[in-house]
Amino acid sequence: MNDYNSSAHPRVLEALAGAEGKRFPGYGTDEETAAAAEVVRRLTGRPDADVHFLAGGTQTNLTAIGAFLRPHEAVVSPASSHIYMHETGAIEAVGHKILNIPAEYGKATPAAVREAVASHADEHMVKPKLLFISQATELGTAYSLSELTALRQVSDEHGLFLYVDGARLANTLASEACDLTLEALAGLADAFYIGGTKNGLLFGEALVITNPLLKEDFRFLMKQRGALLAKGFLLGIQFRALLEDGLWLELARHANGMAARLKEGLRAAGVSIFVKNDTNQVFLYARPDMKPLLEKRILFERWGPEEKDGVPIRFVTSWATTEDEIAAAVELF
Repeated sequence: MNDYNSSAHPRVLEALAGAEGKRFPGYGTDEETAAAAEVVRRLTGRPDADVHFLAGGTQTNLTAIGAFLRPHEAVVSPASSHIYMHETGAIEAVGHKILNIPAEYGKATPAAVREAVASHADEHMVKPKLLFISQATELGTAYSLSELTALRQVSDEHGLFLYVDGARLANTLASEACDLTLEALAGLADAFYIGGTKNGLLFGEALVITNPLLKEDFRFLMKQRGALLAKGFLLGIQFRALLEDGLWLELARHANGMAARLKEGLRAAGVSIFVKNDTNQVFLYARPDMKPLLEKRILFERWGPEEKDGVPIRFVTSWATTEDEIAAAVELF
């Protein structure tokens, strides 16, 4: 049903267990967190970046967007985005309107961004100031380097910050179909985060801020939003274990590979896959009469009302998915 349904990868748990009996300063001011931040700066090629560790994706988006925007400013975002569909109005709750734009398989386009900006032309309306995208998108699709560069260009044209939700960033970068690198992303986005919750950690996201205009007083705003974790060293230890030796991409490759195997098996069984992607989300149509059987045997998320092709549902694979689980799922069809 999701990619955060297992506790944490053994190497992450071992790193946490190795800290037993040690004492750390609070709120992420410890050596482990500093070392993890340096790893992020090295991997991104941005020694100038500010790196902050937060507990979850919604908290990260809420804290970052709330910090980056003035009261009258708004977010431009694909209509399928997480901040609009699955965060309970968190962004609106802090006073920032989300301007939805059409999305092609979850992706924003420069034309749609331009139209949103053009339709908010004066002080009687909110002012578009930040473009929000996810990499990978809510449909598991990924922006190519050229697509992301085009969004950077249109953002510059209209004075927008470009912010990237990276809950499944590792799955994108680990995809064989992806031509984007972490360094390239860090050079294009004003801020983004590297997701850990959905990639082998107990919890945690690493927010990377590259634009100097967005850095000031961020820890103050983290504290105000309840995002400055007293036991911040728990985030530092986990991210160091995840990133230092390439584990994060290893886990993402496994999840992507299990999804590819699942799609192959489903197609062989005559099941229709309705979104083409190369990450770890699988979208398929199930026959209506199969839904009760599936509900008894496997967890999944329904992805909308019944259509002529069947009931749209989503499966998600993870670092912990096994070949036996894939085979058992395929056998249901």
